[in-house]
Amino acid sequence: MRLDVFTLFPDAFAWFAQQVHVARAAELGVDLRLWDYRSFTPLRHGQVDDAPYGGGAGMVLRIDVVCAALEAAFRCDPARVADTRRVVELTPRGRQFDDALARELAAGDLCVLCGRYEGIDERVSQLVTDRVSIGPYVLAGGEIAAQVLLDAVVRKIDGAVSNPDSVAGDSFSPGLGGSLEYPQYTRPAEFRGWAVPAVLLSGDHAAVERWRRERLDGRERSGQG
Repeated sequence: MRLDVFTLFPDAFAWFAQQVHVARAAELGVDLRLWDYRSFTPLRHGQVDDAPYGGGAGMVLRIDVVCAALEAAFRCDPARVADTRRVVELTPRGRQFDDALARELAAGDLCVLCGRYEGIDERVSQLVTDRVSIGPYVLAGGEIAAQVLLDAVVRKIDGAVSNPDSVAGDSFSPGLGGSLEYPQYTRPAEFRGWAVPAVLLSGDHAAVERWRRERLDGRERSGQG
């Protein structure tokens, strides 16, 4: 699997690439490639953005710069990149990111376009297969959003997480019917008067399983909303 990220700040992904499951995925053959728009801009002095037509605050990442970077990375017409992989633009205007979409995107090669400033020229819609948002708020750029998306996607790759049961039992997973995972506790059994539920210390596996099933949506079933 190949993961291509286009950004103005490739160094922002140094921490991400060091995460255990991401490094493990790399050992399994997942190829994370970072591309700096400025390295491929056809404009002088490393320019990548311009003022918006019609006026207004902020700057817009230019479509010719995005196309030049895609062409350099894939050696084809930028409009044909989407023929062989999902091409995602990160934008508040996109589909809300969720576990189901993470599973979709983990099925093959993936290209992620990070915006900056006021985003990318709207004509980028001619190049992408998906427009994705990680939430109803605005970030300074797409780098953090890209790491959120890629973190969730990489976890879906077989072998990236050492214990596959951890992924199968994640919140929102099909294994839990899309519910939130049950609450988790560990030692000490009591701290500052806060006790672990007695059923979890009972050794009664059937009772533990019932207790967990009752709490799969993150709320106790005793009349709480």
